[in-house]
Amino acid sequence: MRSAAQPYPTASEGLEVEDLKDYLRRSIRASRAARSTRRREEAELALASVVETVPEIAEARCVSVYAARPTEPGTGPLLERLASRGVRVLLPVLGAGLQRDWAEYAGVEDLRQRAPGRPPEPSTPPLGAEAIAEADVIVAPALAVDTAGTRLGQGGGWYDRALLHARPGVRVIALVFPEEVYDAGTRPLPRQRHDRTVDAVATPDGWQSLRPGDDRVG
Repeated sequence: MRSAAQPYPTASEGLEVEDLKDYLRRSIRASRAARSTRRREEAELALASVVETVPEIAEARCVSVYAARPTEPGTGPLLERLASRGVRVLLPVLGAGLQRDWAEYAGVEDLRQRAPGRPPEPSTPPLGAEAIAEADVIVAPALAVDTAGTRLGQGGGWYDRALLHARPGVRVIALVFPEEVYDAGTRPLPRQRHDRTVDAVATPDGWQSLRPGDDRVG
């Protein structure tokens, strides 16, 4: 954790939860946008190597991942490595009205951005919202994560609703940059009742379990 590089308003600013989330989102997005292409490429290679060391990933037959937007922690190398191992990879598909859906990864050349601002999506047949229940482990995007498992998403609640269909006990791993991991004891991220926590966080520097009583790191 690199608290000096972390945006976090002081208590005297008195922000409401949604305002605090918006403040953090704006600040983190600006920081990500300033990251150079070279640093992003280095980070996505390192991140793939880190995620592969998570035991559930190493043993999985089906993994839900996401195709990253340009400024997000990159997932291209991870997708290719999983596919080369014969792992079935499920990617999010945004249906009408941002409905939740999933489709199988069929290679980087198949991915297309269907609309401005949306992540790249596969063209393979949609499998329905319940398909995520087939995943042995879920890799989710995040803008930040704290050590209590609170995940700051993009604001639409898509993953919070999608994860309702996941199998009980399946590990959810959020991907962020190192400075986006917050200490829940000193800088807890804002959490609302509907927010789904994650079980682990991975950065290009390593990963750690966030499940109580599980101190595994890699």
